[in-house]
Amino acid sequence: MKSFTVEEISQLVNGKLEGACDHKIEAPEQIEKAKKGTITFIGNSKYVKLWKSSAASAAIVSEKITITPSEGKALIKVENADLAMAMLLEAFQPEPPVFNEDIHPTAVIDASVTLGKGCKVGANSYIGKNVVLGDEVIIYPNVSVFDDSIIGDQTVIWSGTVIRERSEIGKHCIFHNNVSIGADGFGYRPSAQGLTKIPHIGNVIIGNYVEVGANSCIDRGKFSATVLGDGCKIDNLVQIGHNSILGKFCIMAGNSGLAGSVTLGDGVVIGGSASIKDHTTIHSGATVGAGSGVIADVAAGKTVVGYPATDAREMMKQWVALRKLARK
Repeated sequence: MKSFTVEEISQLVNGKLEGACDHKIEAPEQIEKAKKGTITFIGNSKYVKLWKSSAASAAIVSEKITITPSEGKALIKVENADLAMAMLLEAFQPEPPVFNEDIHPTAVIDASVTLGKGCKVGANSYIGKNVVLGDEVIIYPNVSVFDDSIIGDQTVIWSGTVIRERSEIGKHCIFHNNVSIGADGFGYRPSAQGLTKIPHIGNVIIGNYVEVGANSCIDRGKFSATVLGDGCKIDNLVQIGHNSILGKFCIMAGNSGLAGSVTLGDGVVIGGSASIKDHTTIHSGATVGAGSGVIADVAAGKTVVGYPATDAREMMKQWVALRKLARK
């Protein structure tokens, strides 16, 4: 079990230690559940009132918050408690699952595959023709990577993920369980036979440092490519339709979805369960509120909410007016 003194933790997160505790910290924990020997986090002033009754032995606190140490309980003041929490959680992170053999004997790897240095491939995984794996790629059991795909250095792919043919994946990406990359897009047209399927002959291109949550789907392009820029973070159960293009550092929360040919600029945030109509553009820095339905382009830096989504301030005025009307 890992443990640290408060002095070691303070140094790790570049904090300023106030007060003291006389035993080691064995785990981080939220303030309501914390016990002796744990450290908690206070990044919002609303949690200050819980500090005195908390059993935590220490807390990492944003420096803008006014709070004092309690007897036998230390504070570590930092510029940003959330970022400090990320650093500390990484320090406490358990070791990943062990590979007894770098390449499991039950893995099926075509003779034409290029394996970089230090790659690991788990049991029952399949790597198709002409696939290129960069250095230190980790593929956990039961992953399928189909022909002509490229995966960059130090990318981690968890069990159940399927990467279809011709996909291009960058470096330092993480794909969680059961991610689907490069399946056919959803395209049908009425015909004399009923519904005629529109072939999708493009691919998926994913940049560096992209993380995709469990059970999310990124469909291949109809013509060229569906593209995710560097640093995008995709939550669980997200749908990204064919030929959508995401700029750098976009965030999509769980159950949100992009229809085909949607364009997101850099730094766009899509809230949970939001739906974006096909062929719309959400420009850089814009935010779409949870549960919203976007049916028209969104200007840069704008925040929209509601169904259909509109400017957040305008929508709030409408909601207030409706409440007043309901009271009459």
